Amino acid sequence: MNSEDFRKIITNAIDSEVESYTFYRSVADRVKDANLRTLFLDLAEDEKGHREYLQGLLLRDAKEMHFVASRDYRVTDSLEEPELSVDMKPLDGLVLAIKKELQAAQMYTQLAAASADAEQQTVFVQLANMEKGHKARLEDIYTNMAYPEAW
Repeated sequence: MNSEDFRKIITNAIDSEVESYTFYRSVADRVKDANLRTLFLDLAEDEKGHREYLQGLLLRDAKEMHFVASRDYRVTDSLEEPELSVDMKPLDGLVLAIKKELQAAQMYTQLAAASADAEQQTVFVQLANMEKGHKARLEDIYTNMAYPEAW
């Protein structure tokens, strides 16, 4: 992969982070549940941080990131993706967010697999791990809300 291809991929990843940020802000503005609003605002800020990091990659050489891969329990994999609505229930909002994080992690995993450069692979693997960490965090919250008898 040449440097121009890498720049295009990072630019597309930035666009994806901006889309996620916009999505989470939109959900936060629409939901009535205060806890869910706070969660989505936190996720929006995380996506903003990802965008800033990726923008930094365009300005300098990529440095190794340090994100530990989270275990994926696939708690919500079999659930349908709910539609975004003002009256969505907190659990539906969590499922929607989990699905978005899964899509982002899969995108970065595919980019890592397509990269022939070890340093670029590392960047994409670490970005995938970051998104998987968000997914795991959301699945923990989902599990505690959906199955309170388990705690």
